[in-house]
Amino acid sequence: MDAERFEEMARDPRFIPGIYNYCDRWCERCALTWRCMNYAMSQEAETAGDCRSRDIENEAFWDKLHETFESTMEMMEEQAEEMDFDFDEEDFDEFLEREEQVHEAAKAQPYSRTARRYIDTVDNWFALNEGLLDEKSDGPKSSARTDTSADDTADLRDCLEVIRWYQPQILVKLCRAAGGTIRADTEELDCFQEDADGSAKVAIIGIERSIAAWVTVVRRFPDHEDAIFALGTLKRLLRQVEAAFPNARAFRRRGFDTEDEATE
Repeated sequence: MDAERFEEMARDPRFIPGIYNYCDRWCERCALTWRCMNYAMSQEAETAGDCRSRDIENEAFWDKLHETFESTMEMMEEQAEEMDFDFDEEDFDEFLEREEQVHEAAKAQPYSRTARRYIDTVDNWFALNEGLLDEKSDGPKSSARTDTSADDTADLRDCLEVIRWYQPQILVKLCRAAGGTIRADTEELDCFQEDADGSAKVAIIGIERSIAAWVTVVRRFPDHEDAIFALGTLKRLLRQVEAAFPNARAFRRRGFDTEDEATE
């Protein structure tokens, strides 16, 4: 996509500015993709891919990607000149060192450690219960209720999809939230804490949806100890996050928590 097309889309009143900043990136399950410029851009890229027979490894694809890179770099250089912004090597090394310190501090937060433990618990559960929905499997299904319908199986499949989607994302969002809080404390800029609250809210939403999904799993498989442990870990994590980010639930995400009207 060239710079001219990018600017044209940016002026489209249908799109909510920044709606993609605090979403869960699950476009297939989102009800606001038509208001999202990021989604529209990805769809255009897919259409372009169809015209090239979807051969992502051919020369035309890589040429187009290179054009996009060049136009992006041109825009960044123009903006840097307008802002009189430049990094020399020493400044950049110091910046990277500070960012690494923030990153390590974010991973060390109690809620980050709990989120990491949750990731491992989920991985273990899926490893032990591979083929859970396989009709030919006689393993873990033996502990399930026998009065299950096709709809129940579909619901379970959806719940497992929810669990897998948010499993890594919760930690990612919490680390970003932690980093925002750390930067807010050291640089005394409100925008960092606002971003931290927004990221924490996305994490909370992922936690709550995961809890709901695990409740369904536990009801179907009440003797799966790892499932029960995963549910308990999430409940503990939710308490930790709410304590660390008391303003997160009040954060208003553009489009999702606000009434953004589209101009027809």
